Order: sequence, then structure tokens, then C-alpha cells
Amino acid sequence: MNLPLKTILIDDEQLALNRLKRLLRDYEDTFEIVAEGHNGQEGLELIEEYTPDLIFLDIEMPLLNGFEVLAKVSTMPMVVFATAYDQYAIRAFEENSLDYLLKPIENERLQKTIEKIRTRVEVAQKENIRNPGSEDLMRLLEKMQPKPEMHSLSVKSGDRILLIPLTDISYFEAEDKYVFLNTLEGQQYLIQHTLTALEEKLPPHFLRISRSAIVNTHQIGEIQRYFNGKYILVVRDRKATSLQSGSTYGEAIRVLLNL
Repeated sequence: MNLPLKTILIDDEQLALNRLKRLLRDYEDTFEIVAEGHNGQEGLELIEEYTPDLIFLDIEMPLLNGFEVLAKVSTMPMVVFATAYDQYAIRAFEENSLDYLLKPIENERLQKTIEKIRTRVEVAQKENIRNPGSEDLMRLLEKMQPKPEMHSLSVKSGDRILLIPLTDISYFEAEDKYVFLNTLEGQQYLIQHTLTALEEKLPPHFLRISRSAIVNTHQIGEIQRYFNGKYILVVRDRKATSLQSGSTYGEAIRVLLNL
């Protein structure tokens, strides 16, 4: 794999496509744009025709969404997602060492993506890897498969096992090695799940806001900006509990809550 990379842009929003194309003109040493797709089906056909090194891919598109496109390709290219998708996807991209660009795409953020792409190409050249990142991408696609819908979570209370509806849960909080489920009525239960395991099980509106807390965003009554990109989230429980976010979780909070 050598520079410039044979590149396809796939996005159903023409304005977004034009903006990305305009930004990439300054990096002709890295990208050779060979085609543009305006929906998922067209994008798939172009990938099969050109076998590109790299694609910039939107997720929410007509006919086929971005993940459906990738599930059907015969040869997996490098992928940069250019989208405004939810925080769950963003975490998955980060965990799998892939990159994503949130719309509207800014040149400064694009430069970081280009540095990552160039580094990956250099590594691929040294190690003779044909499709760098393809295994990471397959793991991401597996993670993005729809999860079984949850309605409640079981907790132990003495000799009984209680089923707590998700709608009654205000937040989860970790203290030392223990994780507690907190309800809107102010009840607290010790649970066996870790916060990381809960992130995998719970619906997307349960948001990790710090290393020690997950909040039910449907039960947030107030948001206050704090310093260093942090937020104070006030929950609609009996205690009007205030939870402080971690600075590294600010972007996920802003995306999900449209801040």
C-alpha cells in the first residue's frame, strides 16, 4: 500500500460530501479521490469496482447504512467514519483504534486523522500488511450488532431476587470494588456487574459519564457546565442527586445530549 491512497467518499448529504472533498484537496499527496457515492448501495458498488485503499463513510444513509455496506464488501478497505453517530459507536471506534470525524468536519480534526492514516500506512509497509485495520473493523461490526432489548435488571435483596425496571433506575455508581444501582425512589442495591459490563448490556440512553458513574439520561433534569470540559448532571430522583462527569467523557455527553 503506497501513498496517495485510492480513496472513495460515501455520504448521502451533498453539502457534507462537498466540504470533505474541499478539505481533502490540501492533501493530494495522501489521497487520490477516485469516486463518490451518494447512498449505501452506490457506495458498495463503487467499492467493489475500484477496490479502494481507503473510504470515508457516513453511517446513516438510504438503501444501505454504513455498517451494512461494510458487511457486504468482499475486500475490506481502511475506513474513516464521517458521521454524527451516537456515543456508543464513538466508544467502539476508539476501542478498535479506528477513526471517526464528527460533522461538521473541521480541518484541525481532519489533520489528526491524516496523521493516524499515514502512520498506519507506514506500519503496513514495514510489516507487509495488505489491509491494515480490517480485523479491528470486523470486531467493531460485531459490537454494533443490535443487542437484545433489556427492560429490567435483577438484584439480590436478602433471600429474594428483585427485577428493577430500567425506567426506575437513575444511575449506577462504583465505590472502591463495589457497584451500586440507585433508583428514582432513593433505593440502593449492590450489584455484581462492573460498570464496563453494564455499558455493554444497557441501552444507549444509559451513558458512562465518568470512571465511576453511568447515568440514565432519560432522568437527567438539569445540566450545569463545570470547568475543564466537565459537567454537573442533576438527576430527577428523590434526592436530586448531582453527578460530576469526567473530563474525558465530555464529548460523549455533548453528542448524546446535543449540547
